[in-house]
Amino acid sequence: MSKGRVCLAYSGGLDTSIILKWLVLQGYTVVCFLADVGQADAADAAAIEKKALLLGAERMVIVDLQRIFVEQLVFRAVQCNAIYEDRYLLGTSLSRPVIARGQVQVAEQFNCQFVSHGCTGKGNDQVRFELAFKALNPSLQVIAPWRLSEFYDRFRGRQDLLKFAAENHIPVSSSPKAPWSMDENLVHCSYEAGILEDPDRTPPKDLWKMTLDPLDTADSPTEFSIHFEKGLLVKIVLGDQEATDSIDLFKLLNKIGHDNGVGRIDIVETRLVGIKSRGCYDTPGLTIARLAHIDLEGLVMDSHVRELRDQFVTRAWSRQLYNGMYFSPEREFVENSVIFSQRNVTGQVRMMAYKGNVYVLGRSSDASNLYSEQDASMDSLEGFSPSDSTGFIEINALRLKKFGLQKQKDGQPLTQI
Repeated sequence: MSKGRVCLAYSGGLDTSIILKWLVLQGYTVVCFLADVGQADAADAAAIEKKALLLGAERMVIVDLQRIFVEQLVFRAVQCNAIYEDRYLLGTSLSRPVIARGQVQVAEQFNCQFVSHGCTGKGNDQVRFELAFKALNPSLQVIAPWRLSEFYDRFRGRQDLLKFAAENHIPVSSSPKAPWSMDENLVHCSYEAGILEDPDRTPPKDLWKMTLDPLDTADSPTEFSIHFEKGLLVKIVLGDQEATDSIDLFKLLNKIGHDNGVGRIDIVETRLVGIKSRGCYDTPGLTIARLAHIDLEGLVMDSHVRELRDQFVTRAWSRQLYNGMYFSPEREFVENSVIFSQRNVTGQVRMMAYKGNVYVLGRSSDASNLYSEQDASMDSLEGFSPSDSTGFIEINALRLKKFGLQKQKDGQPLTQI
């Protein structure tokens, strides 16, 4: 008799194949789920399904979530200029709410009592997935094998996994395993662990999957333009090529970034569980889109709104995504502020990508009257009296004069070095 029905997040790789067989041997009925968020492996859906069924899964469910991923998560990240610890554009974090929601939907569809994943006990993803599961359907129980002593005591390394695979006729790729782990989606690819755990070791040239080495890119720049409506990407123009579909335009940005080596970072970040971790990421399209969006905001967004958004909203939304709090009241609250701030962020930005960098060539918008060439011009005094600046300076100097006098009184004049 079955112990219950489990919806397992299954990729077809060694780890989740071991987990699938282990769950079956433990007496569970397993429904395998794969979210297609643009990773290359998802293209081989037939082979993944065949393998899952061979190992004892009741069925394999593969759901294309690329459009939801881009339109609900990636575009929102662009709108709020999301970033974690000043470097990481949240490429992995952004996909997790979409995957978790899809897995819960499949679990509910096939009457599963459990959900399971292959996340390690040291990483961020276990937190992201399980917090999402608990918000989406609190009745679902979680089986996290890599936190169960009967599992991790048995599988202490890759050789133990391979031995179990041989004993249970689990097909294993004949290709040698890269000495690092990799996680890919439409937005980026992350590389960590293995030889990358030495933070001073230069990543091998063949590590990067989504970007060319900047030294190997063309000697001529690529010029293009990005069009926004209310902070959302609506069109990319590259020569005589235009992309307006959300997936198509993001893939075009990825290609521009790939061909010009744009979007690589190598960082040490602080995981949610408190461990510092070295990660290499290439995020070509999102790197370009974020810069264009920031630039357009400089033209059309009120400076005080922008200051508050940058100090509170961008930081909060980014941390909520990184920490697995997407399905939370605070994320909904903050996201409404993001949307409100983008009402006038409409226009286009002309850009150039070249040798690992992307540059802004110009920007334009009809959505805001904040920028005026006449106001900004040094050759025009129309609507502006230079003498008004005297009073402005005097008012702003009131407290500074008192501060300077007090410092003199205290024997610490500001002129003293």
